[in-house]
Amino acid sequence: TIKLIFSMTYLKGDWDLSQHLHVAEKIVTQKKTKAVKVKKLSASDELRKLVINSLEKEKAEDIIEIDLRGRTEIADYMIICSGRSSRQVTALADKISDIIKNQFGHISKIEGKSLGDWVLLDAGDVIVHIFRPEVRDFYQLEKMWSTDENLTSD
Repeated sequence: TIKLIFSMTYLKGDWDLSQHLHVAEKIVTQKKTKAVKVKKLSASDELRKLVINSLEKEKAEDIIEIDLRGRTEIADYMIICSGRSSRQVTALADKISDIIKNQFGHISKIEGKSLGDWVLLDAGDVIVHIFRPEVRDFYQLEKMWSTDENLTSD
């Protein structure tokens, strides 16, 4: 970028070097500022993002994310979603478990897969509950754990 400024100056015949040095300094400062603003996600945030994106891709319904940080030590996030049938609930659990294993090397613990009504997937920092809609309505787990400030819905 700085070379480009000097090349353009030479071609235009404009030799006010101090003005161009000021512009070059401003460009360098902007690049440094942009580099500082890049924020790296924590491992639990990366896992949460991966799970949410995977559930969306696999057509899970009513995905809700609950931020548990500072409220409990069991996990940083809880994700609750629904599948349309027992078959989809178990398929979602299998798929999410496989994705977590492939991307992070974690083996998730799975409970309730044999019935397919409510599957709990424990991925460490992220807990995923996958329900059939009727079962989810009955237990209303998100009401038990959520408050307005830590609940997000897609």
